[in-house]
Amino acid sequence: MKLHAQRPTALNTVTAYGDGYVEINARRYEHALLVQPEAPVETWAPSRFEELTAAHFEAIAAHEPEVVLLGTGPTQRFPHPRLTAALAERRIGVEAMNTGAACRTYNILMTEGRRVLAALLPG
Repeated sequence: MKLHAQRPTALNTVTAYGDGYVEINARRYEHALLVQPEAPVETWAPSRFEELTAAHFEAIAAHEPEVVLLGTGPTQRFPHPRLTAALAERRIGVEAMNTGAACRTYNILMTEGRRVLAALLPG
């Protein structure tokens, strides 16, 4: 699905997504990503939901986002609370949703100026 920004922006924006890919600022990625509005797009180590560990979320906490959108692939899945404990301890919200929904929600929160981080597994 192609997404169109209402106004041009220098921020990282999800411009498209589909089966097995996410496009940030018209650049296509076919692996897991960490995306923040004003930081470089980062490769994220897990490639599937089943590979998620507490260490993955501890690394996210170091970015100090306000909220994390976890894109869990083509279907919505929920990580065990022990995996996201590092975020909860720092009062960082976590919302799990399918990757398409995470992409759309990221764009909305990013344009509102929120400190959002999207952790996206291939969809």
